[in-house]
Amino acid sequence: MNFERIKEKLSILADAAKYDVSCSSSGSSRQNKNKGLGNSTGMGICHSYTEDGRCVSLLKILLTNHCIFDCAYCVTRKSNDIKRAAFKVQEVVDLTINFYRRNYIEGLFLSSGIFKNADYTMERLISVAKKLREEENFNGYIHLKSIPGASDELMREAGLYADRLSVNIEIPTEKGLKLLAPDKDRKDFIKPMEKVKNEIIQYKNEKKLLKKVPLYAPAGQSTQMIVGASGETDAEIMYTSAHFYKNYNLKRVYYSGYIPISYDPRLPSIGSEVPLLRENRLYQTDWLMRFYGFEIRELLNREFPNLESDIDPKLSWALRNLDQFPINVNTADMRMLLRVPGFGVKSVHKIIHARKFRKLNWDNLKIIGASLNRAKYFITCDSRIFETKDRTAAQIKGLIFSNSTSKFKGMLSPQLNLFETQNTSSF
Repeated sequence: MNFERIKEKLSILADAAKYDVSCSSSGSSRQNKNKGLGNSTGMGICHSYTEDGRCVSLLKILLTNHCIFDCAYCVTRKSNDIKRAAFKVQEVVDLTINFYRRNYIEGLFLSSGIFKNADYTMERLISVAKKLREEENFNGYIHLKSIPGASDELMREAGLYADRLSVNIEIPTEKGLKLLAPDKDRKDFIKPMEKVKNEIIQYKNEKKLLKKVPLYAPAGQSTQMIVGASGETDAEIMYTSAHFYKNYNLKRVYYSGYIPISYDPRLPSIGSEVPLLRENRLYQTDWLMRFYGFEIRELLNREFPNLESDIDPKLSWALRNLDQFPINVNTADMRMLLRVPGFGVKSVHKIIHARKFRKLNWDNLKIIGASLNRAKYFITCDSRIFETKDRTAAQIKGLIFSNSTSKFKGMLSPQLNLFETQNTSSF
């Protein structure tokens, strides 16, 4: 083995893979068997993140950065003047095993540029996973990136070896895709996604009838879209996400802020990359849709097409709907409790459980862990020390900002913070 050449390939293809943020590995449960290597139980996969928020927990590489397509937003497009490389199937297998044995990684995230066509590339990705499972007895986490346009037969085989599959829809709207990647067809992204969804449903149905059914993509499927390359509003992005969550049973949608890589009149100018704050706001909105019971039209619509940068989407919604507040934490239902800024899912469950035994006051809520800096303007409880009355949205927003600034200053000055804590009564 030419170690210098392998090292060079790894440098090129790991760097090219950094633009793909769709590598979360939660949700799989593939137990170790026959004294094999690793496992991918929920606790077995750990994540670390770079300063810009990107996941680096897996050996994350491309099989190749050669590509037959010329997508304007992609660093590996065929017209881009970059150094090219390609791994052999066995080289990826050996790298994964050696890295795992050295405790560098918990699993593999493997994507690829498209060699000759979709099926040829997908076959090689599957070959890596198959060799790891059958020849190396590797039971760690494997995430394969599905190739748009790959056949149903290959997608079925991929799910038998991978824990998670994902196909990137790349651009949120079909109009944007036609502008920036005219050689691609949105239908080619949908086809493998539909196949994986149907196979997962079939596996679950068969599992109810038969004990021994081969695992099929136990961690489900995900997708990724590029934010800011084609001018979509936050509403257009999140409506697309809602569509795919509903119709394709996705586990996650990832949002990757566009990073300009070269001049192209169709793209934002170099130096105008999407702020990480916008990514963060989109993820917060995604979370509200999936776990807090919000409908997308409540958060984003024609009147509010973009998220506010200075406040999170939950607080933004609450300030626009003050007529629904304050609510009494001792009587309100779960739906409304989840809509209170400062209340998380765990806090709400604790509140509902605790109020079975007593009426809750401000001290009880603090013990539960609710963020009262925000919540106190939207709730009442078993106390009259603080009551929310006749405050406008602007006034509440200003008070929250003021309290947040005071806490930050207190963190910078521990002595002052201690003094204030000793001389400040509870709400």
